[in-house]
Amino acid sequence: MNRRLMIVLLPAIVMTILLFTGPLFAASAPHKAIFTFGGLNERSGVLFVARDAGIFQKHGLDATVVNVRNAAVGMSALASGETQFHVGSATGSSIGAMAGGVDLAFIAGLINKLDGTFVVAPKIRAPEDLKGKRIGVQSIGGGVWMFTMLAFEKWGLNPERDNIQFRVLGDQSVIAQAITQGIVDGAYLGYTFGAQMERQGYRILADLATIGVPYQGLGVMAKRGLVDRTPEIAEKALRAMVESIGFINNPANRAVVLKSLSKELRLSKPEDAQAGYEVMRTLYDRRIYPNAEGLRNVIRLLGNSSEQLRKVKVDNIVDDRIVRKLEKEGLF
Repeated sequence: MNRRLMIVLLPAIVMTILLFTGPLFAASAPHKAIFTFGGLNERSGVLFVARDAGIFQKHGLDATVVNVRNAAVGMSALASGETQFHVGSATGSSIGAMAGGVDLAFIAGLINKLDGTFVVAPKIRAPEDLKGKRIGVQSIGGGVWMFTMLAFEKWGLNPERDNIQFRVLGDQSVIAQAITQGIVDGAYLGYTFGAQMERQGYRILADLATIGVPYQGLGVMAKRGLVDRTPEIAEKALRAMVESIGFINNPANRAVVLKSLSKELRLSKPEDAQAGYEVMRTLYDRRIYPNAEGLRNVIRLLGNSSEQLRKVKVDNIVDDRIVRKLEKEGLF
């Protein structure tokens, strides 16, 4: 090809290259994001479904979902930048980290009330029968402990005055086993494990969703710096959360949700997750704003033993910029 012909054809060659390769450059790679969670129960099901149904991927996230032993581990991973999001309750660990100056905030609220079951040995028939008994928790200051303390407060119980002993055990499968072995007399359990225990003859003392306690039961936490510097990652995550909630609420997706839940909770068959599935369809809030009243409830309870926590202001631990944007767009 001579020089003159090359000059004539060059624009056409360049245009052809751009036409066929442009989409490759335009399509951006998915953002990597690690989500931690501590509660191994149906409340965390929104994460399992978003992963297993391909909803994270649909919204441009290469997401990894990791179960951690407790919220303290999740907070540490967030603070160090090893992870991007922690999905969990307002607890001593999460509020304590924020009070201690770690750049974290609740960017969404998925469950904004106390929920789950309080399971006890058959001999216990009323809340006052818990006096002098042993109660299982996952950690002191963690989500299970917080649920338990708020329920006790509602029932007029005081662990110190009423000689109620907490036993730190493990996740909910371990706690359920401890009840059957008589190691503890009762504990908070999610609906899936609660239904299994009831079938074995144990008593559900209360469905905590019916006692009317405002609480940040499941929130999405992230560094404010992430929202500042890469708001698109936080936005993709919350869009996926909203779609996952809608997916769970659609009866046509029942089999997919049951399979996802039973796999993560290590149940022998999907049908064992039925109780948790039914509750999941009522648990999540459509408007995913953090629950200010629920957070104040937690701060008040934690503040009884910590001056630093008493000084925490809800406005300083909430960042709802992305949620407000999504509502303005009409996403919910």
